[in-house]
Order: sequence, then structure tokens, then C-alpha cells
Amino acid sequence: MCGIYGQLRFDGQTVPRERLTAMGNAMIHRGPDDEGAFTDGPIGIGMRRLSIIDLNGGHQPFVAEAGKLALVANGEVYNFQALRRELEAAGHVFRSHSDCETILWGYLQWGLDTLLQKLNGMYAFALWDGRSEQLIVARDRIGIKPLYYHFDGKSFSFASEAKSLFPVGIRPELNKDALPAYLSLGYVPAPQTLFAGIQKLPVATVAIIKAGELRLKNYWSIGSSLATYSENEWQEKVRAELDRAIAMQMVADVPLGAFLSGGIDSSAVVAYMAKHASGPVKTYAIGFDGDAASRYYNELPYARKVAELFGTEHHEILVKPDVARLLPQLLWQLDEPMADSAFLTTYLVSEFARRDVTVILSGVGGDELFGGYRRYLGEHYAGRYQKLPAMARSGLRAIAKRLPSDRHNRWLDLARLARGFILSADMPFEDRYRSYVQVFAPDAISALLAKDAGGHKSHNSRDPVHEAFARANNPDHINRLLQVDAQTQLPDDLLLLTDKMSMAVSLECRVPLLDHELLELAASMPASIKVRGGELKSLLKKSLRGLLPDEILYRKKRGFGAPMGAWLRGQLLPLMQQVLSAETVAARGLFDPAAVQRVMQEHLSQQADHTDHLQALLNLELWCRLYLDGHSVEQVKEDLLKVAA
Repeated sequence: MCGIYGQLRFDGQTVPRERLTAMGNAMIHRGPDDEGAFTDGPIGIGMRRLSIIDLNGGHQPFVAEAGKLALVANGEVYNFQALRRELEAAGHVFRSHSDCETILWGYLQWGLDTLLQKLNGMYAFALWDGRSEQLIVARDRIGIKPLYYHFDGKSFSFASEAKSLFPVGIRPELNKDALPAYLSLGYVPAPQTLFAGIQKLPVATVAIIKAGELRLKNYWSIGSSLATYSENEWQEKVRAELDRAIAMQMVADVPLGAFLSGGIDSSAVVAYMAKHASGPVKTYAIGFDGDAASRYYNELPYARKVAELFGTEHHEILVKPDVARLLPQLLWQLDEPMADSAFLTTYLVSEFARRDVTVILSGVGGDELFGGYRRYLGEHYAGRYQKLPAMARSGLRAIAKRLPSDRHNRWLDLARLARGFILSADMPFEDRYRSYVQVFAPDAISALLAKDAGGHKSHNSRDPVHEAFARANNPDHINRLLQVDAQTQLPDDLLLLTDKMSMAVSLECRVPLLDHELLELAASMPASIKVRGGELKSLLKKSLRGLLPDEILYRKKRGFGAPMGAWLRGQLLPLMQQVLSAETVAARGLFDPAAVQRVMQEHLSQQADHTDHLQALLNLELWCRLYLDGHSVEQVKEDLLKVAA
């Protein structure tokens, strides 16, 4: 696990070593154990290493063919032992026991296309082939590992974090064309970023740079064919794939543990880890201390029950974080802002776990694979709703418009969900999905962007959701949502925050539920058994019966977030009012100050729950101060603490 970076110049000039050093220093947290670089005329590649496998011998870059081939790689190749045996049988001699060295020899033996099909893992790698004078940069199938790049016709630069591209001469500037996507989704999907001139390499994509030209190629996509097994056969296959994927991802030469929330996904990971571990599994859980809204997110009793069941070495922490102190540091680590409070929770539990372990396994991905989101339930019921007489649907819509939209109270939460479902049920499929995942609705975005920094609306904005739907081809609605999620929210929200927040404390986080073979199996599973009779994750729950207790399998789902809505009405209120004041918004010049004030006032008066909207706006302004204004983390932190006090 590490951070990689580099540059290929098209003018024939040498890449200065000090430039590579500066790129690596910008993300030293990703690799505090080691660093390395390779330069040869116009190419320079480097890495910062967090040692996980072959602690002493896995130094990168890996070089072969008398210096004509050089590789740097971030991540883990989980099937490296099988690949190594195959490559050694073909006559290749390894100089280390590193998993990533298999990429180099695999490229020599099989070529790029076959290599990419054989790899099972999470990775981003850069391989310089001096024989053909081409640079190859690739990202894993699911996008577990991030990769940013800048291409201007004069050079191609890449890095695991966007901030590492600034030493090559890129000035941090706002990409206004990405603002609508950020406001709509609460994050910016690939290939765009909020930085002008910097892009994210899409999932399952390889970039080939040669003779001053950049070519992007997709090498994998989720299948669209549905299989026809019996329910018992499906359960057996799911159990077998879970067992294989989790066991394979437990290989490490450093202490290893697991996040445990007490939900189905993390509990399943711990259960299979306990089966394969030689001793008690180390588990880590987090809860929030404070008022009722904070305690809503406290799942420690469920985590404790699972820990006791499997005899883990359990660690838990109850926190009441100083959010004003944390936000600047975490937004710097994220590179881009997002309206998902899970980044705060992920950081806190990662920091807690890092005291004991270097590798952690997480249950991220189970909701996407097995139908765990409420929007999947919405699709299940949408067909039934649309069969109702028009008059009945009209009456339900009229009632829904009067329902409250607040949350964190059981009945208000149910009302909010019912309101959202009914008002979206008559929409076309793609529009219905947008209503499930959107932060700001289109009309609200138009009101916010009435006057942008240039005094005009942007006409070049991409529509990543529409593009994802155009590529998704599964005839089954819920499985088609999986295809869309796997191109948008999963890599560019959940996996990005998981990577950035764990690597901020030099912790490698593995996500075995997103093993691509397990994902392919889930994508071939008919939605009728994923969500059955209004029950989310129906097949997964049945597969885990006997392994996990019903109290865990059938308890109410909670997200892995933080009580941000309550904090914005409480401890963070002075900070929010200052950061989003009419004067501050007007000075930034991106949004209509009156529109921002309306959002804030409606939230404070509890006319509506604008938690996500306010998070998006607050985090964006703080990000602007850090990156666009050039303020240090300590400076922004000091300013916020003065206001919060």
C-alpha cells in the first residue's frame, strides 16, 4: 500500500528528482515507511510505501529488462501467490516476495490485456515501457484505489492524491463545470474533479500515453446476464464466495483487524475472518456520545454482541468530536469536498484502529451488491404503485406533500421516506434514481447558481448519472442500479472517503465484499431474490442464517454517518452562520447569498432537513479556503475555533 506519482514529459527534458520528491512529500501519510523513484530521460515515477507484505524486500520501483521496464503500484494483488507460481513456472525470477511484483512479470509474460484480466485486487499502478516508450497507468475494476492525472499536451502527470500534482506546476483553480454535479450528488464523479485541469481516472480503465497522445481504454464491466439457480444454490454460492474473498484478503505481514458496526456486512466479514484466523480477530467499533440525535448513531451494543459471539479482541470508542478542529484537516486529506458525514466517522474509527493494526477489513459494498439501500426498496414497490388507479395515486401524492421531511425521529423518518417514495414513484426510471440520491434538486441548483463567479451559468457541465445510465444495460431495474452505483457513488464517494480517511492515518483498508468475482455473482442474481416481499438483502440474510443471529440480520439499518444535522443546530451553529454568512457567500461569488440563507433558515427552524445541503455548502467553502485561497490547515482551523468558541 502506498501513494504513487510521476510525470512523462513530451519535450524530451528530464523530470527533476526534486519534483518527484515534492510530489511524494505531499502525501507522505500514504507511505511513511519507504520511498523510491525511477527516472530515465523524460519519464519519472515514484512512490511512498506503507509496508504490508514483504516488509524488507518490497521496495519500489520494480525494474526489469536492463532498466527498460519500471513499475510503481499502490494497493494489493490478492491472488499474487497463484500468479507468482504461474510466472515462476514460465521462468521468471522474482527479487522479492511482494504481491505487486507480479504485475511487472505478468506484463512481460502475458501482455497488458491478459494481465489486467488476471489481476484480483485493489490497485492503481504506473508502468513505464521504455522499449516502446509508452507509459501505462491503470486503476482497479471497482475504483477502490484513486488515481488523478493532468494532461495538457506538453506532459502527463499522475498521482494517488490530487494535491501531489501541484508540484508539477498546476495551480489549484476551481472547475466551475463540475459544480452542478457536486451540488446534485454531494461529490464529483470521475472523470471530473473540482480542480480545473485535474481528472480522475475512471474505474476499470487503463491509460496509455505515447508520443504525446493519451488513450483511455475500459477493460472490464459488470455483466448483465441473470443466472437461474435455485434459492438454496444461490445461498451456497454466496457463502462460498464470501469465504473465498475474505480469506484471500487476510494475507498480510503486519497486524490486521476489522471494522465492526454490528450491521450485516461488517458482521459477516468478522464471522469469516474468525473462521480463518489463527487467533482472536481484532475488531473496532465507534459510537457518538451526547444528546439523543448523537446516540441515534451509536451501534456499540450490536457490535459488542457480534464480538462476543466470535470471541474477538474487541475495542470500542465513544466520541464527542471537536468537529471545528477536525474539518480543515479532513477536507485537506480528501482533496475534494463531499456532503457525506461518513468521512468523519471513518477517520475517527481509522485513527482508533491504527493504534494496534496496519490493515483493516471493512464491510463497504454489501448494500450495493445485495440490495441494501432504501432506493432499491423503492424500485421494488414502484411497480406496484404504478398499477394503482390514477385517482388513488393523485390522492397519495397530495398527502405526501404534507408529510414532514425531517429525520432522526422514528416517525418523522418514516414520514420522510414515505414522502420521498410517493413523490418519485411516477417519475421515469432515471429521474426516480436521481431523486433517491440527489442532494440539491435541479431547481435548487439553478437558484444557487443564478450568479456564478463569472456572472453567467455554466453550459459545459457533464451529467455523470445520465452517462452511467447510458452504459448500464441490465434489464433488471435493481441490478441496473448496481451498475450505476458502481460507476458513481461507490468509487467516488464511499470508496474515495474510505481510502482517503484510512490512509490519512497510514491504515490500509480492504473491502472484501467488493471482490470482483463476488460482485459479478451478485450482478447475476435476480432482484426478486435480493429484495423479496419488501425485505432488503433477503438472499444475503438467508445465506447468513446460522452464522449470524437474527438480532443482527433483521435489525433496523443505520448508515455509517455522524449526527451532522443536530450539530449544525447546536455546537456547529456559530461556525455555520459565519462560514455561510451572506457576506462570505457574496465574497466567494459562486452562489446567490439569499438562496443560501433560505436553506440555512429552513434547517434551523426545522421546516426541512437540509443537513446534506448545508454540509455540501459548508465543506465547499472550507475547501475553497484551503486550496483556492492557499490558507494552511492550521490557519483555517484557528479561524474556525475562534468562531466556535
